[in-house]
Amino acid sequence: MISSENRQMAMKLIDEAMIAGARQVQACQLMGIDARTLRRWQKQLLASQEVQDQRKTAAAGRVPANKLSETEKERIIEVCNLPEYKSLPPSQIVPMLADKGEYIVSESSFYRILSAVNQVNRRGRAQMPKNSMKPKGYNATGPNQVWSWDI
Repeated sequence: MISSENRQMAMKLIDEAMIAGARQVQACQLMGIDARTLRRWQKQLLASQEVQDQRKTAAAGRVPANKLSETEKERIIEVCNLPEYKSLPPSQIVPMLADKGEYIVSESSFYRILSAVNQVNRRGRAQMPKNSMKPKGYNATGPNQVWSWDI
């Protein structure tokens, strides 16, 4: 968000650039704003003599009502580390729990919480993907220099 003083300065710099022969769109791009934004600021300035930011912002320090408690997070980690689930990703754990009629949190919350405690990397016997070597390229400068086949 741009402060009121910086908006005034941006508008002044764009006006100076336009007087010097620059196009408004290019001057706005250089400042990192859209031309439509500049027009809105100019309209606000004509109406109230002060450019105000009208976007709503979240209250600082506000805690969401549905935030998981530490005991809920510990329960999720505990469930993921049970012998029957320890080698499974959350995409398989959540449906298995749902089959049993148990819902703890969503799959994305499982991933987020496991990621916070560094347990989301390859669980169980899955191996890391292997980097394969690309075949060497050949450059033929004439006929019958490079031969290849497909099996």
